[in-house]
Amino acid sequence: MNPMREIRLEKVTVNMGVGEAGPRLENAKKIMELVTGKKVVITKTHKRSTFGVAKGRPIGVKTTLRGHEALEFLKKVLQAVDNKLDASVFDVNGNFSFGIKEYIHIPGMKYDPDLGIMGMDITVTLERPGFRVKKRKIRRSEIGKNHKIKPKEAMEWAKRTLGVEIEG
Repeated sequence: MNPMREIRLEKVTVNMGVGEAGPRLENAKKIMELVTGKKVVITKTHKRSTFGVAKGRPIGVKTTLRGHEALEFLKKVLQAVDNKLDASVFDVNGNFSFGIKEYIHIPGMKYDPDLGIMGMDITVTLERPGFRVKKRKIRRSEIGKNHKIKPKEAMEWAKRTLGVEIEG
């Protein structure tokens, strides 16, 4: 197989939306650090929305994992959804996202009554060698149509690499 056609894991982004600042946001921060073992970033609103939330208000937490630890984390959280994903979770670029209703479903996590129960969204971004051309500063370019990752290819990668069963 051509090494430029090999699909690899770029990053895993873990997000928890809380909706407001305060104790729930602090609890979400603690849970995220407990689950990922990484420092978290507080996400803020970008513009005034129809919900009446002012710009710049903290509403959630997120963290990004890359490399080997991202793959290990992904294998662990997929057990929380019984290693099954629906075909509809894959987007046109081959990335996929899924949610975990409660953090205690992740193997090895214990319930802490002080923190409460919260869920999270996990987004997996895949890439091929050469995808750097769309991010570089000088001579930025588009990814060729044949080099983009299609949903079917991403599903095959997930089955082969992660041992995931795809339904639907």
